[in-house]
Amino acid sequence: MTPTPLKLLLVDDQDLIRESLHIVLDMDPDIHVVGLAENGHIALKKCEEQQPDVVLMDIHMPVMDGVEATRQIKAVWPQIRVIILTTFQEISYVVDALGAGAEGYLLKAIHPKDLASGIKWVHQGGTLIPQDIARMLVQQARGATEPPTRDSDAKPAAEEPARIDAYGLSEREVQVLHCIADGLNNKEIAEKLFLSEGTVKNYISSIYSKMDVRDRIQASKKAHEEGML
Repeated sequence: MTPTPLKLLLVDDQDLIRESLHIVLDMDPDIHVVGLAENGHIALKKCEEQQPDVVLMDIHMPVMDGVEATRQIKAVWPQIRVIILTTFQEISYVVDALGAGAEGYLLKAIHPKDLASGIKWVHQGGTLIPQDIARMLVQQARGATEPPTRDSDAKPAAEEPARIDAYGLSEREVQVLHCIADGLNNKEIAEKLFLSEGTVKNYISSIYSKMDVRDRIQASKKAHEEGML
């Protein structure tokens, strides 16, 4: 039996972006766009009418912005998953969106295939935050929780632990690396991340190259040793 496609609501105040996303995402057999909305107020009506599984939400819109719309959607329909898709990377927007209940925060520069995969990932219960934004959140949290130090107590940057992006891995490559460390084979990784096996192989080759390793064992060992997992 063919799985039922997830129901997606697109919310963006720009007609071109809204219609373009509709065309691109509706081509994926696992996604069915059930509605379009140009602001948060209309998005609420569409949620009531269509009961989407996932809402792809812009932030800056007239009448009602994406953060307030997300907050109201999650209050009434907590089962609906919300992904913020925006051009804004400011940490305040990220904090507000996640605080409102969004399960994902993505930038519009994302590749369409990765966007489709991300929507499916969130629908399955995952969360999505680009690495650079996640790093900003961590840095902000550290700044809020670490007590101020005297200049004499400050440690040089060289003593800081290795960051997750030390090898320049993309968000998707990090996800694949986690699957490798969990012992999944290429087919299992492809099924879990909604990718083709060929795409998984390409990601793994890129991971090996960036991390300067030869196989899965070395990649997993290096990732664990350097705190990447």
